[in-house]
Amino acid sequence: MAKVLELQFETEMGKTATIAIDAPKPNVTPAEIQQVMQTIITNSVFGGQAGAFVGMKGARIIDRQVSEFELGMN
Repeated sequence: MAKVLELQFETEMGKTATIAIDAPKPNVTPAEIQQVMQTIITNSVFGGQAGAFVGMKGARIIDRQVSEFELGMN
């Protein structure tokens, strides 16, 4: 099962920007996530058309399971 950690930031233009990180370490804590997000904001690591990241909006882990079908095409 593939896991993705999504970090959601508020930008200076009031938009939401999301950074997705594949395969986060197991048992990552909210404190660790907050520390990383604050470091990204403080150091202006990312920015784009919506402006610099100015606040934390949320974080979540998404579990994704893919099941492929055999279609007998080969």
